[in-house]
Amino acid sequence: MNSELLTRIGNTPGIPGYEHEIQDFIFNELIETCDEVRRDAMNNVIGLRKPTKPLKSDKPVRLMFAAHCDEIGMMVKHIEGSGLIRFHKVGGIYTPAALSQRVVIHGREKVRGVMVPNFAEPDKMPNITDILIDTGLSKDELEKIVNVGDPITYDSDTAVLNGKTWVGRNFDNRLGSYCLVQAMREFKSTSCEVYAVSTVQEEVGLRGARPAAFGVAPDIGIAIDGSMSRGAYVPDHGNLCVPGKGTGIYMIDNLTIAQPRLLDYMFNLCEKRGIAYQRNIGGGTDAAAMQQSRSGVIATTIGAPTRYMHSTVQLAHADDIDATVALLVAMMETAHEFHAQVAKSFTPVQGKAGKGRKAR
Repeated sequence: MNSELLTRIGNTPGIPGYEHEIQDFIFNELIETCDEVRRDAMNNVIGLRKPTKPLKSDKPVRLMFAAHCDEIGMMVKHIEGSGLIRFHKVGGIYTPAALSQRVVIHGREKVRGVMVPNFAEPDKMPNITDILIDTGLSKDELEKIVNVGDPITYDSDTAVLNGKTWVGRNFDNRLGSYCLVQAMREFKSTSCEVYAVSTVQEEVGLRGARPAAFGVAPDIGIAIDGSMSRGAYVPDHGNLCVPGKGTGIYMIDNLTIAQPRLLDYMFNLCEKRGIAYQRNIGGGTDAAAMQQSRSGVIATTIGAPTRYMHSTVQLAHADDIDATVALLVAMMETAHEFHAQVAKSFTPVQGKAGKGRKAR
């Protein structure tokens, strides 16, 4: 695993709608490995790697990888007379995970603060709207460097926890961003058109993946996101994946049902290449936006099992991250063979009415 790359990607801020800094980083990375890189109006970054092997069809199979770069966060809503800040949540902020956390307000200057509940009622779980941010600065001092609408991120870094277990505030989905960039670094040649897409605003409704998928018009779409993992307070039947046992391959989630032929292809590919994998049932990802684009796309999601998503202490295993990269590389090398098999079912067959009989 490329520890330096994962750390840099994990430590770069980017809440939904304010992904410019992380997208700048990914854009510059993809320039090194892609034939073309562009941005669209939503600020999706789209890299294209053209086929390098002879084609067996009139046009290459379009394989789209989508990894959303946005992390959950907040936005400055109001500065109280006391200097305390009220915020608007951007994405799925959970109240228990937010309590007593450090944050960074990305104003004209970076300002650090802490999230504090109402200590007058210590035994009561507060509403998210009751949590305030205290920077230690007065209202006058804050207003010189902070505006309403400035983004806020948690103040915690990507690091090794123990052994091969890593911790980060935004592994949903900076693990996906890392795997996308690293896979493009590692693979050598392909018969596909490979689109490496860093999408935006997934955490607020798959907003970036929809126009990106419409523009790319892929034949196969793979979202790279976290797989639901067993951990504290999660029974064995609650989540299927175990950290350290391989990448998760989504069979179904709340928004997408993977095509069985695609699953068989991916399972068999992992078996042939010796890539550790697990069957996963997930929550909902950019795969849905790709699957429902235009006239429909063969799609699903893969990703390293991630414990405690949407907290500041998300955990993942290095071996699972490596397995995800390995599967992406293997798909770039072989996806055209899979598509050639399933494309036969897309070919129109002339019905009896087309042979001169009157249609009923």
